[in-house]
Amino acid sequence: MERNLKKMNNPDYRFCVAPMMDWTDPHERYFLRLISRRARLYTEMVTTGAVIFGDRNRFLAFSAEEHPVALQLGGSDPQDMALCARLGEDAGFDEININVGCPSDRVQAGRFGACLMREPGLVAGCVSEMRARVSIPVTVKCRIGVDQSDSYEELCEFTQQMSDAGCEVIIVHARKAWLSGLSPKENREIPPLNYPRVYELKKQFPELTVVINGGITTLDQVSRHLFQVDGVMVGRAAYQNPWSLQAVDGRIFGDSRTPVSRWDVLDSYKSYIGRQLASGVPLKRMARHLLGLFHGQPGARVWRRTLSECAFRSGAGIDALEAAERSMDPFRESDIENVVDPVPRILLNA
Repeated sequence: MERNLKKMNNPDYRFCVAPMMDWTDPHERYFLRLISRRARLYTEMVTTGAVIFGDRNRFLAFSAEEHPVALQLGGSDPQDMALCARLGEDAGFDEININVGCPSDRVQAGRFGACLMREPGLVAGCVSEMRARVSIPVTVKCRIGVDQSDSYEELCEFTQQMSDAGCEVIIVHARKAWLSGLSPKENREIPPLNYPRVYELKKQFPELTVVINGGITTLDQVSRHLFQVDGVMVGRAAYQNPWSLQAVDGRIFGDSRTPVSRWDVLDSYKSYIGRQLASGVPLKRMARHLLGLFHGQPGARVWRRTLSECAFRSGAGIDALEAAERSMDPFRESDIENVVDPVPRILLNA
């Protein structure tokens, strides 16, 4: 079972935070970067139409502190995808990711997302055109299958076409997607997870960097997956309990720097919020990402209630955030920061 993780194709992908609509906006990514210096971050999906015809500066905005950060694109026209990839590279992103995993009706109507697994030639055409226009990695995020097209052979054929087109990193959600009959939420929960299929895919394509996604909630689970694949992508668990990323740098990347405390992160994020407020960004857009900061800690409910009551009012300023911070004063002595577990030797050697 053991695999020498020194041979990982690309250690930068060991731990990734998934692209999530309405969640992984620039404020969330800045906040998560304060907790982990090494986790790879992804934008919300941006459609090619939004980049080409919309407010490009807004859709491609990010802070220099976010690196490494990837832009996820939704689309299926190879020329449009290539243009947007180039614009993404020019904006400074470290990677362009193609969404071939989202099963929602709205995404299918735009002919992108999981429905494209039925058209591997088209996706490969996008990868090829994008690779010709950019020097940064072009990656694909997909499912293990869709509807009745869910055999291992079909997944291998899809992967082979991506590889032949120049894709070197594939991120696989270890569930199939039902394109009708299930909501996006149900598609994250009802189709059974099939981690062994992703493990087998890595064996079949050892030259590819294979990242596994789906149902992963703890660093112990991450560590176990890293014996089989090159990287792990975590989704909603990272948003709901952002402090879980605090141990990522030490456990997963072998980073020996002293971890930050929640209060350090809060102070740094307050400075960021102050700058954003001065430029007209409403507090609630940034404060919502703080709701889970004290998840599982004494006073967590008081923190969420006070933050919601104070920071989500129209016109709220930095004083609202400070009021929420004061509400935690009685719990500071009992707030025992997560201790980084001893780093498994095999991960340190990765």
